Amino acid sequence: MTTDLSSLTTAAERWDAVAKEFHKQEVAYKRDVHGISVGQTWTGLSADAASKRFDITLKEFQKAQVEAKAIASLFRDAHKQFTGLRVKLESSGRDAVEAGMKVSDQGLVSFDTEKLSQAERTAWGHDPDYQDSIRKSVSSWQQLIDQRVKDMGDADKDVETALQTVVVDGDLNDGTFTGFNGQAQGHIDHYTGQKPVGTKTDGWDPEGKLKLTGPGAGFSVTTDPKYGKEGSVKAYTDLFHATGEGTLTRGDWKLAGIADGYGGARATANYGFNNKGVVGKAEASAGLRALTEERAEYGPYAGVYGRADGFAGAEAGVNAKATKDEFTVGAKAFAGAKGGVAGGGEVAGIGFGATAEGWAGPGAEAWWGYKRDDDGKFHLGGKAGASPLLGGAVGYEITVDPDKLSETAGDAADAMGDAVDSVGDGIGSVKDSVTNWF
Repeated sequence: MTTDLSSLTTAAERWDAVAKEFHKQEVAYKRDVHGISVGQTWTGLSADAASKRFDITLKEFQKAQVEAKAIASLFRDAHKQFTGLRVKLESSGRDAVEAGMKVSDQGLVSFDTEKLSQAERTAWGHDPDYQDSIRKSVSSWQQLIDQRVKDMGDADKDVETALQTVVVDGDLNDGTFTGFNGQAQGHIDHYTGQKPVGTKTDGWDPEGKLKLTGPGAGFSVTTDPKYGKEGSVKAYTDLFHATGEGTLTRGDWKLAGIADGYGGARATANYGFNNKGVVGKAEASAGLRALTEERAEYGPYAGVYGRADGFAGAEAGVNAKATKDEFTVGAKAFAGAKGGVAGGGEVAGIGFGATAEGWAGPGAEAWWGYKRDDDGKFHLGGKAGASPLLGGAVGYEITVDPDKLSETAGDAADAMGDAVDSVGDGIGSVKDSVTNWF
């Protein structure tokens, strides 16, 4: 009711400006870059290869304009819908007041007794039929107000769906996996009924995302003393990295899954010795990795998980870290292929898990330690394995989530308090009854 909806039209104007800027870049790119490969001064295989890549980039500039204009149109469409629905809600509130009701700022309808005449007050206090008619009237107006609010919520969800979907590149043959959407539409109704991230189905609320990057390469050297690391070196060549995540929630239930695939080579090293602690780590790997994990949780009380992963390639590393949040030591070296499974469960914030791997190729690995992650959860675990040619590894992990542990204890205390209150109420009721006998 108090939101400044004009910010939507302001955003639309800004997105129109974005489209114009993309047009300027298209003109410049076509003239200064793309044009080099279409003339007669550069010929041969390299020119052909460049021309294909330049064509893709030029089309991306063009599709970016289509997408930006569509987003601007969606903001204007949202402004029109929200404005109209708010007018209807305000009108329904005024009509309810004129019919003798009160409507709070939270949308709760009640009967306004202050406007009653003396005769109406008498009827309100003694006439069951009059009281019943008032209750029905209050209920009817409440249903209307609730429906108006629901209409606004439904429209908001449609706008969310449109904004999530309009940026999805649906053309997988345009040379990009996550490029701009050249078929973007500027009407919210076009996306109504689609089910991207966040659409509810059969009471379950799904969310998910997909990320695909690569190919790419890079090299960096830093001396930033963040998180106990005073220096780091990183080099990588990524062929691809794809990650898909999804969750389904319904009340206290939550089902989650992740699938991750990577191909490439990476090498990192960092060291540190400061007030944060002592850190030393170096590792390198090259090959293909894949992982899938599924989890099922019921509030903070219980959860189970299962995981499967595989690796083909070569890797080596050594690490030692001692800070206030982590103490770990480990080393590994392996060449070949390996696959593993893991599983575990958690009750009231305390969990235990185990893992087992099979190796085909020479290698060895051992690590042990504890750490506190960014979410405040504590992990204690270890892993050991060896393989002259065929072998494997086993490991374990114990976790403690203070937030879940505290929440579970709080819920238990509340339940105990409710039980005590119920017993107290029962004793009080018996006392009142006995007192009334006399």
